[in-house]
Formats: sequence, C-alpha cells, structure tokens
Amino acid sequence: MNANEDSGLKRGLKVRHVSMIAIGGAIGTGLFVAVGGSLHEAGPGGALLAYGAIGIMVFFLMTSLGEMSTYMPVTGSFETYATKFVDPALGFALGWNYWYNWAITVASELEAGVLVLKFWMPNMGNGGVIFWSALFLLLLFALNYFSVSAYGESEFWFAGIKVITIIVFLIIGILMILGILGGESPGFDNWTTEGAPFPGGFAAIISIFMIAGFSFQGTELIGITAGEVEHPEKSIPRAIRTVFVRIVLFYIGGILVIGFLLPYTDPNLLHTGVENISVSPFTLIFQRAGILSAATIMNAVILTSVLSCGNSGMYASTRMLYSLAVEGKAPAIFKKVNKRGVPLPALILTAVIGLAAFLGSVVGSETVYLWLVNASGTAGFIAWLGIAISHYQFRRAFLKQGHSLDELQYKAKFYPFGPFFAMALCIIVIVGQFYVNNDISFMGFLVAYIGAVMFVAIFIIYKVVKKTRFVKPEEADLSQGFAK
Repeated sequence: MNANEDSGLKRGLKVRHVSMIAIGGAIGTGLFVAVGGSLHEAGPGGALLAYGAIGIMVFFLMTSLGEMSTYMPVTGSFETYATKFVDPALGFALGWNYWYNWAITVASELEAGVLVLKFWMPNMGNGGVIFWSALFLLLLFALNYFSVSAYGESEFWFAGIKVITIIVFLIIGILMILGILGGESPGFDNWTTEGAPFPGGFAAIISIFMIAGFSFQGTELIGITAGEVEHPEKSIPRAIRTVFVRIVLFYIGGILVIGFLLPYTDPNLLHTGVENISVSPFTLIFQRAGILSAATIMNAVILTSVLSCGNSGMYASTRMLYSLAVEGKAPAIFKKVNKRGVPLPALILTAVIGLAAFLGSVVGSETVYLWLVNASGTAGFIAWLGIAISHYQFRRAFLKQGHSLDELQYKAKFYPFGPFFAMALCIIVIVGQFYVNNDISFMGFLVAYIGAVMFVAIFIIYKVVKKTRFVKPEEADLSQGFAK
C-alpha cells in the first residue's frame, strides 16, 4: 500500500476540516464541565500547572506525529508506525486498543447525549432513552456513511459551535475580571485566599494530570486523517500549528478566567457530569454576566459537543479497523470500501459495538458497562506512549539508513527531548491512576488497569503467536515515502 494511494479511501478532507476535527476531539465536556472539579481539587494554580504540563506534552506528541504523518500519510497512523519502526506486536496491540477505545466512546457519548436531553425532558423513561439514543446513533452513522467530506464538514460545524462559545466566554470573562461587566471585579482574591492557589499540594496536581490528559485526548486524530486529507505534506503541519495554539489558549484561558471569577471552594465546582450543566463554571459565569437562559444555551452547546465526540469516535474507530484489515491484522472484510471511499463493514461493526455497549447499560448490567468504560480509560495514554516510542525509533531509523533531516518536509521540535518527555509523563499518568483511585486492593488494581492489562495481553499473545521481533533501525521499512 503506497502512501499516496491509500487503498480505496478518498482524500476528501481539507485543512480546515483537519484542524476542527482535532479541536472537536480535544474540547468538550472536559472543558465545559469537568474543569470545575479540577479547580475545586487542585485550586487555580494547581489546575493551571497540571493542564499546562499536559498541554506541553501534547505539543511534543503532535509534532512527533506530524513528522511521521507528513512522511508517511496513512490512515493507520501510529498503528502503522509502531509496526514498521518498533515491533509488529506493538502495532497490533495499539490498533485494537485504539479501535476499542473509540468504539466504547461512541457508547458513552450516546449515554451522555441522553443525560443532556434530560435537562429539557427530566421525566424521560427507558423507552425515551432508547429512542433518542438510536436517533443519535443513526445521525452519527449517516454523517460517516455518505463520505469522508460529509464527516469533515459536520465536524467543522460541530467544533465551530464550541470554538465560538469559548471565545465569547473568554471575552465576557476578561470584561468581568476588569470590572467592566457583571459588577465589581474580584481582582486576585480567589488566587490568594483560603490556601489558593495550591490548596491540595503536589498530590492534587498529580491527580489532575489524569483529568487533564483525558481532556486533551482526541488531538491525535490528526494522524488518523492523514490518509484522507488533501496534500498532507502541507495540511498536517499547518493543522498542528493552529490546533495546538487554539487548544492551549482555550484551556489555559478558560482556567484563568474561571480561577479569577469563581473561588475554588465554590461547592458548584464539585459537579462534574453533563447532567449538572446548570452549575457548570461556564453557565455560572454567563449567568453572573446577566445572560438570560445561560443554562439552556450551554446545554445546547454541550449536546453538540457530545455529538461531535461521538462523530469523531465513529470515524476514528472505523478507520483504525480498516487499517488493521489492510495490514492483515483484522478480517479482510473490514478493508472493503464503498464507491464513496467509506469502509462500510468497519463502520457497521463499530456502530453495532457502540449500540450494544449502550443498550447493555440501559436494559442490562450497569456494572458491565462501567467495566467496559474503565477498560478504555488508559487507552488514550497508551496510544500517546506508542506515538512517542514510534517517533523516537523512526528518527533513529531514518538517520541510520543514510537519510538527511533536510529530506523531511516537517521536523518535530526539540528531538529527542520531546518524545522522551512525552514518554515520561504518559507513564507517570498511567501509574498515577492507581494512586488516584485510593484503592490498593486487587479489585482496585483491576479497575485502574483493566485497559492496560488487556493491552499487554494482546501484545504478548500476538508476539508469541506471530513470533515478531523488535525492529532494528537499519531494517525499518521506510519505503512508503512522501505523499505526492
């Protein structure tokens, strides 16, 4: 499979689509709702430090992914890179881990969508839950069914709503901080009283790393789009530059505004679920600014965020399953595409898995569903760790085989510090998950690491069965070359 002939897929995504896909994947309920809990636990300074550190790590990861994606723009992205530069067993495990993560995310977003609707329909029964969830799933399926351009365009507008909301929030927040709007300015009071800005100390900051990491997940979608974007050698670097700046500006800016305007002791910040949109930090600040129906407006924005995340989940898991099939790591039926370049069998299976997992939580065992969600909890960090390892090995192989860095159309910044920093922080976050749970029992270990255990098991089984070996830099496959 040649990089500029990515099997039956179509290069129907434009750079504006890719930028918004990454923004849409990384900005959602993690910013609109859950960031309040981060502020409550770690204070404004602790939350700022945790999100800033994760933001820096994401920057290095995106530049690492950008270097590989512009050189080898394939849909499999880091699954393919791990196979070619590290070990085929690692690629296999990363690919199935990532597919499973996003397939389960589709299910969790269906549940979140229903919770959002209950703001307007509080007496919704199981029949209504199933009806609306089926409707949401049908919408997501249709957006991914027609063409990659349809998916990209829908994600552009979904993400656009979030971006506009955040920009308006930041403008209003700054005016309130300056005392121009919403009454007297609180000044630095919320940063200097009652233990602020670091009330929870280092332990609280470590715990917020997890939340911040989950919030930023989705930025790696840029790599998944590489096989379907027009002129990837130009589009991907441009998207990386713009996306990182915007995401960090929105998260850091949002935390600063909320930290200035709401004390970290505000009990409303304890509510971190989408069902508590009436006490979201965004809603509270909009209400303080005198915006009528702030909760209704934010609820509508959250609904588009949920649909956006589900939309990206459907796309990412479908493309990863397709890539696995192309490389012989999944049944061949999943590499079939329709005339519009959409891998339909992979799309259907992903939709079925998402629906089955969701229905299991509604009419079956909620415990089973929670275990499924927990199993996907560390998947994003494992994928990031795989990206960092793959990039380190790619650069070694590239130079070992006599190539010059001048040949690369995009070069990652601060190599090798970037991938090493990302590896270290990902490991800290994964290990820290057990610490954060405060449960040192065997069951606590399983809750924290069931996803990691599944990943390791898949890796070992494939390695033993296929007898794979670590790829030496001088033997790595660099043959796919540049996109033309």
